[in-house]
Amino acid sequence: MKGPHNIWRLIRTGATFERTGAMKAVLEAVDAPAPIRVAARVLGWPFKWLGLRGDPSVPPVPRALTALGPAYIKFGQILSTRPDVVGPEMALQLQVLQDKLPPFPLSEARRVVAQEMEKPVEALFSEFSEPVAAASIAQVHKARRAHDGRSVAVKILRPGIERAFRKDIDAFYLIAWVVETLSPASRRLRPRAVIEHFEGVVMQELDLRIEASACGEFHANTQRDEGFVVPEIEWFLSSRRMMTLGWVEGITMSDLAAIDAAGFDRKALGARVLQMFLRHALRDGFFHADMHQGNLKVAPNGDIVALDFGIMGRLDAYTRRVYAEILMGFIRKDYRRVAEVHFEAGYVPADRDIDEFAQALRSVGEPIFGMDASRISMARLLAYLFEVTERFGMETRTELILLQRTMVVVEGVARSLDNDINIWVVARPVVEEYITEHVGPKAVVRDLWHTVRVLSRFGPRLPALAEQALLAQANPQRPAPRNPWPERIGYGAAGLVLGGGLAALIALI
Repeated sequence: MKGPHNIWRLIRTGATFERTGAMKAVLEAVDAPAPIRVAARVLGWPFKWLGLRGDPSVPPVPRALTALGPAYIKFGQILSTRPDVVGPEMALQLQVLQDKLPPFPLSEARRVVAQEMEKPVEALFSEFSEPVAAASIAQVHKARRAHDGRSVAVKILRPGIERAFRKDIDAFYLIAWVVETLSPASRRLRPRAVIEHFEGVVMQELDLRIEASACGEFHANTQRDEGFVVPEIEWFLSSRRMMTLGWVEGITMSDLAAIDAAGFDRKALGARVLQMFLRHALRDGFFHADMHQGNLKVAPNGDIVALDFGIMGRLDAYTRRVYAEILMGFIRKDYRRVAEVHFEAGYVPADRDIDEFAQALRSVGEPIFGMDASRISMARLLAYLFEVTERFGMETRTELILLQRTMVVVEGVARSLDNDINIWVVARPVVEEYITEHVGPKAVVRDLWHTVRVLSRFGPRLPALAEQALLAQANPQRPAPRNPWPERIGYGAAGLVLGGGLAALIALI
């Protein structure tokens, strides 16, 4: 457990959630058990006056997170990718969380550039603008390279953001520990694992070299995708605290009036957004996991431009194949095959009845396929599918949850461009293309050849590896004894906090 010294942050968080009305909304969204509800009231209500007020025009949960600062804003954005934790309605609410913050001064941005590049700004850029966008972690400036006059976008981390995030992440660990301690049933949602996931994502975003690498990989994967553009990274003008990439003019995807005025075909754009996302997920196993309208532009020549590569998703080759077969099974209404794929992949325990599972899948697919084109939704299908598979014992798979969440966002973008889009008609060619290439005789030959190559590399070591495995099985190691004192100290600290809160509550009553 991290952060008994962060008890003050825990109280301030509870007080802010109580004052903004977010506490009730969150407890209902996660269906919190009685001990958690009591603890939340103890930590929130008596100290309500200490909470931050936030913007009353914003819905309660985004209001509280925005008031608490950048780390909480980013945490809300990450939780929007986990409907399995916060529920679909809360995830949808968090998707619209705004992280626009006041920019830091231009002089500070220039100082960071000079420090990171070890050269004066004038030696690198002939022009360097005021901030054109400011978010929770970084802000963006438009600049012009000194040696060739090319326009670029320079993304710079906020000063002191790393230290601020580390403090708040410690508080998040304490909150997760309290939740798990008071409600053993909550451990199925793995609160501390959620915080670990958040910490990993944020630590990557706080090192812009990681985002630059993601942008570079995505650019390489999509170079031949007609009508889709990823800006090119300027590696020699990028470092840990700044990232430079080519500047791309365009209309933000949310500005439908400007898109119409420019004469672009919105139906074609909607279909292309959806097909490109599926192609990247299936073909490459590496997709943009935050493809909302703010991160997409329409270039003057009609190309779709993707921006902001802080959240990317990955699918391994096997998961892609399973996902494609599931989609194709639903498209063909072959529910028995969809059920078989789940059992073959080990997603559903082998002791469950495959015929009952196929019947449950039919109850998912048929109502959706009976809808008119404007209501057919792949995102809704995936949401219902996860509900059914959970009933049959399927464990949560984070990569598929991220895929589902991104599908919801991409589908929303496509429908904003063309409300009558038929998701299945648009998706079918991409899925069939993947199935043709990766499922069938060609795929079998390729898989066998890959297996032979792997075995040939490890051939000389196979006897030793087999011997080690047999010895390990014959002589299992006993687990090291666990030190109980950190947990006991933690219980004591939590008891003091709860006792103090109850005393304050009794005094106020």
